[in-house]
Amino acid sequence: MAEAFRGEFYQKVDAKARVSIPAAFRAILNADDPQKGEKGGARLYLVYGGKARTFVECYSKRGADRLAEDIEAMEMGSPERTRAERDLISRSVMVEIDADGRIVLPPRVREKMGFAGDLPPDAEAAFAGFTNRFRLYRREVYDAELAEDDEDDDIDPLTLVGRHKRTG
Repeated sequence: MAEAFRGEFYQKVDAKARVSIPAAFRAILNADDPQKGEKGGARLYLVYGGKARTFVECYSKRGADRLAEDIEAMEMGSPERTRAERDLISRSVMVEIDADGRIVLPPRVREKMGFAGDLPPDAEAAFAGFTNRFRLYRREVYDAELAEDDEDDDIDPLTLVGRHKRTG
C-alpha cells in the first residue's frame, strides 16, 4: 500500500444511516480497488466481529484480501483460525462507496457502533486511521476511549515505536 490511513475525522450520520467517507480515506480505497464494485465505486470491507470491540474495523479491497491471506496461512482447524474466520471474515460485510463518497451503514454495523433503532439527528461517526485500515466508531465512544487513554498515559509513543524498529 503506497498510502496509509492517517488522521481522525468526524462525519454526520443521516437518518438513512448514510455517512461520507473522508476524502483522504476514499483516495486510498480507490487506489486499493482498481476493478471497483458493480456500480463503479470502491469497495469497503466492514468487520463488526469481536465481542469486546467497540468499533468496526474497515479495510480496503487490497487490505481485506491480505487479511484473508493471513488467516488462510493459519493452521486449518485450529481454534485460533476458527475464531479469526468467524470474527473477521464471517462477521463482515462489503459495501460500495456511492458517487457522492458515501456508504450506508448496514444494520449489523450500526448495531456494533451502538446506533440501535432510529438514528438521532446529531449522530456522528468517528473515523480513526490505523495505517493499513481504519476504525469506525460512534463519536461518543471514540471520544470516551481517547479521554480514558489520555488519563493514564505516561509513555511517549515514540519510545514504543523505537522498541520495534526495523533493522536492515
